[in-house]
Amino acid sequence: MRIMRSKELSEELKDRIVARHRSGQGYKKISAALKVPKSTVASIILKWKMFGTTRTLPRAGRPAKLSYRGRRALVREVKKNPKITLAELQRCSQEMGESCRQSTITAALQQSGLYGRVACQKPLLSARHMTARMEFAKRHLKILWYDETKIELFGLNSKRYVWRQPGTAHHLSNTVPTVKHGGGSIMLWGCFSAAGTGRLVAIEGKMNAAKYRDILDKNLLQSAKDLRLGQRLTFQQNNDPKHTAKITKEWLHNNSVTVLEWPSQSPDLNPIEHLWRDLTMAVHQCFPSNLTELERIYKEEWQRIPKSRCEKLVASFPRRFMAVLAQKGASTKY
Repeated sequence: MRIMRSKELSEELKDRIVARHRSGQGYKKISAALKVPKSTVASIILKWKMFGTTRTLPRAGRPAKLSYRGRRALVREVKKNPKITLAELQRCSQEMGESCRQSTITAALQQSGLYGRVACQKPLLSARHMTARMEFAKRHLKILWYDETKIELFGLNSKRYVWRQPGTAHHLSNTVPTVKHGGGSIMLWGCFSAAGTGRLVAIEGKMNAAKYRDILDKNLLQSAKDLRLGQRLTFQQNNDPKHTAKITKEWLHNNSVTVLEWPSQSPDLNPIEHLWRDLTMAVHQCFPSNLTELERIYKEEWQRIPKSRCEKLVASFPRRFMAVLAQKGASTKY
């Protein structure tokens, strides 16, 4: 890499350019006669017209040791090889005819947003290692996360803010009506993956192993198909007795569903908990007046959850593991 630096014209040559211009010669003719680029001729004449002289005027501050072209060349070298040393960059600069200190090169690179930092040490990964890591990541992306949640009709609107005057807290317009047992409730079963939300269904009556198996039969595989998770499905569920019942295990085995091993009392590891919170906040803004309306709004808002939100929650799974290790198995911030 070698960039020739142009030399400044002599004062005598500049004066000759101006003299020819004053005699009426054009830029092209001056350029051909004195073997000077036409753009240089134009620049010198413009300077003479503006300042009445062709002499080098006093500059504001010390001239830069590195020219603009020299700095760009060094930036290209660093981007081409981030591990290049300052000594090597200094030799490159000398080859360009711009000898300068290493501190000058450092400052020039920093002005271009490049800073010298100690390289992170990472395990050496072979092609086989990278392939294995990719497969591991893909398997986690294809996990179908599941949970059930109970929603009370008036429980949604139990906390409301109002604008009121002092002493009017108990006025009818400033209160939220409540009823016993929350005005009724619904139980929902839902699942999702990094590809988006699966089915969301209301559970009629009391949930037991038989009803749980029926829900899986009607919704789990169809959700996996809708989300294009492939045939090798990994399913997450907690250790509730109906999940570990014999008829549930038989159904999962017969349908080739791999169950993710899950520690008890660990809802903070399940990213679907955050989806329930998002969903509740969205439904809260709609003020459903009865259970039918409550179920309808929940299902509508469930369909509106963007895929990007699901991807972000699934991506948090490794961080949840690290949080458990940091807490030595205790509860985490999740």
